[in-house]
Amino acid sequence: MSFVTENPRGGCVLSGINSVLAAIDHVCPILHSGPGCCMQTTAAEQGQSGHKHACFVSGVSLPSSNMLEKEVVFGGVNKLRTTIQGAVDIIDADAYFVLTGCTAGIIGDDIESVTEEFKAKGNKVFAIDTPGFAGDSNLGYETVWNTFIDKVIAAPERKQENLVNIFGIVPYHDPFWSGTLEEIERILSKLGLKVNTFFTRHQGIDVVEHCAEAALNIIVNPWLFKGPAAKFEQKFGVPSIRFPFFPIGATDTTQFVREVAAALKLDDALVERVIKEEEDYVYSYLAQSIGALSWKRFAVAGDAASAIAITRYLANDYSFTPVLVIITEPIFRPEDKERIIQNISRLEYAAPPKVVFASDQWDINQAIRNEQEEITLLIGSTNEKEVALEKGIQFLNATFPMNERLVFNRTYCGYRGSLTFTEDLYDNL
Repeated sequence: MSFVTENPRGGCVLSGINSVLAAIDHVCPILHSGPGCCMQTTAAEQGQSGHKHACFVSGVSLPSSNMLEKEVVFGGVNKLRTTIQGAVDIIDADAYFVLTGCTAGIIGDDIESVTEEFKAKGNKVFAIDTPGFAGDSNLGYETVWNTFIDKVIAAPERKQENLVNIFGIVPYHDPFWSGTLEEIERILSKLGLKVNTFFTRHQGIDVVEHCAEAALNIIVNPWLFKGPAAKFEQKFGVPSIRFPFFPIGATDTTQFVREVAAALKLDDALVERVIKEEEDYVYSYLAQSIGALSWKRFAVAGDAASAIAITRYLANDYSFTPVLVIITEPIFRPEDKERIIQNISRLEYAAPPKVVFASDQWDINQAIRNEQEEITLLIGSTNEKEVALEKGIQFLNATFPMNERLVFNRTYCGYRGSLTFTEDLYDNL
């Protein structure tokens, strides 16, 4: 290797695939990999996401071929076949997905032919032939959806004009994913929409199979899902809109609602009534706590969607001053970086903060240590707690990885989530 990354956030592409599938009700991943990949890929995502793990199968419970030297030399197809049969016999899943580890990817085992044997017998067994070394866990999210588009999602027999799909919120890689999806669904439901979140309310593979009936795909992320969105529209005719972060607070959530409403041509009177009700709910609480939080100069370290959302809420809705924003994901496309910088910089009531792209923990810590402007609040992951203590400033663990909090359906997203976020800031004074 030409370099080493200190404290990488998440795991390989296999980790991302594993966690996305684990969040879908009654879906069973089957690993064709070496011993240890089941536990390690689970620990890399679910193990660092607010101590919430998959309920169905995860970790050491996952079926695995556990490839050893014999399979490396002679091939592991026969062992994979018996592993799949065992999983089908023992685990009552609605669908099974065979995932390849690095070993299987290097020797080139033909997992497609094996899964076809089981599909011929009436079993929903699919291959995802993307070995772990192909990328990081964010790629795993896109890989799963590319597989669904190619192999699982059915051509729609009819369209539902009030049905939407939510994409861009990655299970476990966002510790608040459950609550965030629930809040987005709650808001959109008030507009008369049905929402496929895919990862809440026990939604399973049947929801995935029929999601092409939707009228609109809503991507809540500044850069993820570009390829799958284009493929989805080309194959099924479902258009997409991108809201480049999950909204926090009344200002951005109202903008989100209006953009969705415009895309679907919803009734203006209904939309404005919902906005008025939600904003009144939020502001009636905030009005009770004016002055409870003193003015802060803050820094944020986290994935792009979280960093944008947190910065905009604290600057636009709470009048704090942004000093430094560190994007901790590896972002490669220049247009994605520009979109991220624009959404962080175009603030209503504050000067733009310094924006740094750094995925190595040493670089992240140095950016915080060397910042010349005063910082009195740091919002970041468990990894940034040490530098916050070093500088003696207020710290809130609000981004991945999150190892010191238990998170079920907590969220900072939306109208109501912003109240939770404000409460958490006060609790960490």
